[in-house]
Amino acid sequence: MAIPVNIEKLISGRIVESERIEYKKGWNPAAIYRTISAFANDFENIGGGYIIVGAEEENGRAKRPVAGIPTEQLDAIQKEMIGYNNLIRPYYAPKISIETIDDKNILVIWVPAGMNRPYEVPEDVTAKEKKRQYYIRRYASTCIPNKEEREELISLSNRTPFDDRINTQASVDDISPLLVREYLLNVGSTLVEQIETTPLIDIYRAMDLVSGPDELLYPKNIALMMFNYHPEKFFPYSRIEIVEFPNGLGDPTFYEKPAITGPVYIQIQQALAQLRSVVLKEQIYKLPDRAESQRVWNYPFRALEESIVNSLYHRNWEVREPVEIRILPDCIEIINQGGPDRSVKMDEIRSGVIHNRRYRNRRIGDFLKELDMTEGRGTGIPIIRKEMMKNGSPEPRFETDENYSYFITTLPMHPAFVKNDGVDDGANGGVESSDKQLNKIINIITGGVDGGVDGGVKDIVSILLNVSGLNAGEIAVRIEKSLRTTERYLQLLRKKGIIEFRGRPRTGGYHLTDEAKK
Repeated sequence: MAIPVNIEKLISGRIVESERIEYKKGWNPAAIYRTISAFANDFENIGGGYIIVGAEEENGRAKRPVAGIPTEQLDAIQKEMIGYNNLIRPYYAPKISIETIDDKNILVIWVPAGMNRPYEVPEDVTAKEKKRQYYIRRYASTCIPNKEEREELISLSNRTPFDDRINTQASVDDISPLLVREYLLNVGSTLVEQIETTPLIDIYRAMDLVSGPDELLYPKNIALMMFNYHPEKFFPYSRIEIVEFPNGLGDPTFYEKPAITGPVYIQIQQALAQLRSVVLKEQIYKLPDRAESQRVWNYPFRALEESIVNSLYHRNWEVREPVEIRILPDCIEIINQGGPDRSVKMDEIRSGVIHNRRYRNRRIGDFLKELDMTEGRGTGIPIIRKEMMKNGSPEPRFETDENYSYFITTLPMHPAFVKNDGVDDGANGGVESSDKQLNKIINIITGGVDGGVDGGVKDIVSILLNVSGLNAGEIAVRIEKSLRTTERYLQLLRKKGIIEFRGRPRTGGYHLTDEAKK
């Protein structure tokens, strides 16, 4: 049975994080079953993982062409797996699919996060003496958890993400086969070719949309969120409401748009389509000190898209409140009642660098990644900041309270549209004033830095004023300089006490110092 992802995208690492994929050149059951246990335990709540047997790893990707598995071995491997699955405690059976890549057979083992974790497995399933261990994934490696991690792993047994739970108030008939077919076509899964000849229940099992024995089979919440036309029947107020306040929140005048309902991805598409048609505007004008024309949007579409996706991806579906989009005279607010997951730290939200990898709705994330609606990997807030900066818009704002009961993303309108309602005559002066003010701030901060690198260091400071936590490579791309030159600029700024590096060498980034901010 095929799996519901595009295999070519999967092995290229374009839709699933590299730490969720493990490549095995050949069939090695001892190592493979340790990894199956680790993925099923899903210690970081990121959605399990995939093991590609018959593909050798090269720089985090599958070496092409793949090595492949001889056809005569495939049947024997599948029979062995039936026995090895019984060695996992509690019982767990991953989903497998034989695929053809580069004209060779590979075995794809899909390991969704288990419902009955934690799981333990023998260190070597082929050995006579079976010594069992828990395993977890740490970055891209399978390892035995330490004492603290083991205790935390055991505590996760009562914390199955909401979207992966069984819904006993619904039936399998509530899953729309039309929506399932449309999804599989959109993502290019070979599973769509089997819909006409395979029982629907088997298709749903292959997609991990249902759980339980055949006589008592129930859909999971994710099946109702993604593949039911009216998910609000099961999750009240699971909709998006768009409200316009033309004179601001203090004025009683407001206009409510029809509520947007339906599957999660359709809600996202319809909300963006509505905002694109009634809110988004582009302005083209000339600045007095530049020859070329300047093109800006009142709100960059990519930032708006990421904000809306985040509000549904990370919302608390157990809180009976809709996602609300408020259109104000000078900004747009996206309000998600239920707030972010508590594993996200407040200072990370403020800095825009999210290190959390525990997703409240990991299955929703997987489906949205397949549809190219999100990247995951904690990139949401950094993408919003980056797109606002590229458009010349003010810094976005992110707000929650100490109880994490809500999360508000505020996208300020570009200054060219705020003054005189976006009339050209006033826009030029407003943008020019903003540029002059920014240049003045940057000149004060970088005063005393060597003149020979003046332009480069000012570019870096300008970027870090808007987006904190970037590493040297990311900064080099933005200022269009070589990495070596960029590191020289960064060293000068560090010596002057203008910037500092925070975090670990591989995951940290550069920030303006408190003195520079003053």
